[in-house]
Amino acid sequence: MSGVFSELFPTGAGLQRPFLRDESGRLLRYQDVLEQSAQIAHALRALGVQADDRVAVQVEKSPEALLLYLATLRLGAVYLPLNTAYTPPELEYFLTDAEPALFVCTPQRQADLEPLARRLGVRAVATLGAAGDGSLLSAAAGRAIEFETVTRAADDMAAILYTSGTTGRSKGAMLTQRNLISNARTLAALWQFTAEDVLLHALPIFHIHGLFVAINITIAAGSSLLFLPRFEPGLVLAHLAQASVLMGVPTFYVRLLKDARLNRELTARCRVFISGSAPLLIETHGEWRARTGHVLLERYGMSETGMNTSNPYLGERLPGSVGLPLPDVSVRITDASSGRLLPTGEIGMIEVQGPNVFAGYWRQPEKTRAEFRPDGYFMTGDLGQIDARGYVCIVGRSKDLVISGGYNIYPREIEAEIDRLPGVFESAVFGVQHPDFGEGVTAAVVRAPDAPLLTEAEALQALRVRLASYKLPKRVIFVADLPRNSMGKVEKKLLRERYAEIYRS
Repeated sequence: MSGVFSELFPTGAGLQRPFLRDESGRLLRYQDVLEQSAQIAHALRALGVQADDRVAVQVEKSPEALLLYLATLRLGAVYLPLNTAYTPPELEYFLTDAEPALFVCTPQRQADLEPLARRLGVRAVATLGAAGDGSLLSAAAGRAIEFETVTRAADDMAAILYTSGTTGRSKGAMLTQRNLISNARTLAALWQFTAEDVLLHALPIFHIHGLFVAINITIAAGSSLLFLPRFEPGLVLAHLAQASVLMGVPTFYVRLLKDARLNRELTARCRVFISGSAPLLIETHGEWRARTGHVLLERYGMSETGMNTSNPYLGERLPGSVGLPLPDVSVRITDASSGRLLPTGEIGMIEVQGPNVFAGYWRQPEKTRAEFRPDGYFMTGDLGQIDARGYVCIVGRSKDLVISGGYNIYPREIEAEIDRLPGVFESAVFGVQHPDFGEGVTAAVVRAPDAPLLTEAEALQALRVRLASYKLPKRVIFVADLPRNSMGKVEKKLLRERYAEIYRS
């Protein structure tokens, strides 16, 4: 193994194939990517970046941002993508913790962020704009189009991804060369990617889904990208007939279903629609199939592991399930406190082991040890069960488990029942401190547009015949929308904070 770039990037005739076409029609071949990433790698080296240095990047989505990612890999440095929504106080934590040799930001934010980075000891700051402007590309212009990619060992770091920090400060998941290579190759084979595929890319590229899954699989298969700057239903629908694959979060599919233009004819060329990064409602699964004739393929992964499971490309894709363990990944269900292996069908902690599992948390050895079992399995923090056929179903995060009156209550089960009620668009169930029950089961509900008005009393009455009394929400709160992060996951931490006092009066 010699590193992500050397192992995955095409050679020979494959270099003449298209790699990326953006919405303006601009085309980059693999040969162009090889040459331009070489120039940026030379520029990085001139800025003092060496192998194993961290390169922190907070820039808008663009083809040049992908070139920067590949150039960082070629140099043997460690790529650190940062959410474009992070504020200066948030960035201060990441730059302090990661100690990057280089920070790359947009030209528009340079005046605010360069002094911050310099104060924190970052040796170099460069800029990269979505329009192909900025100091980094200026430094790369005219440099040699050949670059000898630095050889890396399988366990050398390739990237650091900071977790969302829902239970405290974000932790930097250290992803190795082996992690990225194995996941890209396994998924490309499992989902039957070929050089003829065109992936419609509308995801952000600071996250494992949009960058390490979508981009690395594309490169591993020699496929090409239709590269959109963002997700916008009209923009996606305008390009959908040219694509063979769409990867998205559930929110993508929910919003596309609201557009009357979505039909079987428009999706006829697509061979697979993949969903992940957040739970997919069974109703969305069914409606997508009815409208398009396609069965959504749901999979399960996380920042620390890449992908762990997937519904089959060929075979039954079960609504409500994230599918089977990947061929090189072992998944088991255990009792969270004792580590005891649980029998088929019981709910417990999802643990995984495989070449996809990260090396640990950056500079947090104690936290790393706490998250791994002695036999090497990683405790994901997700609660789930495995059925008799091996399909995995996730019932929620362990931190979202509600313990009310001594009972363990799994929010996703209650959400599924609420979402079936007439007049409900979506819901989120969470626990809030309660003087009698310890935690009170609480539901935030978004009403469906143009539906008869559903009241709290009506919702609770309907749920009484569907749920055991101890699972019944103490309150149903109607909200305009649910708080989400950039990947569409509902941020229940914010809901718990918002309604922390609801049972104290």
